[in-house]
Amino acid sequence: MQTLTEEVKRELSDSHEEFKKLLDDHHAHERRLAELASKTYLSSDEETEEKRLKKEKLTLKDRMEQIAREHRARVSPTH
Repeated sequence: MQTLTEEVKRELSDSHEEFKKLLDDHHAHERRLAELASKTYLSSDEETEEKRLKKEKLTLKDRMEQIAREHRARVSPTH
């Protein structure tokens, strides 16, 4: 599976509204997870939030990959 390159992210962010929202949400999850990771101790609510954010972040990434695959298929279809 190909990973999302910065070029593909930029292109899809500019042209695909759903992808842009997914990418924004993914970055927001990354920022919040970094905040949680910087803490010495997490409350049980924060531990639950961290687990939820990690799952959601993976779901966002999977959907972005799906959109990128569809984009690649349209841009360079195989014969």
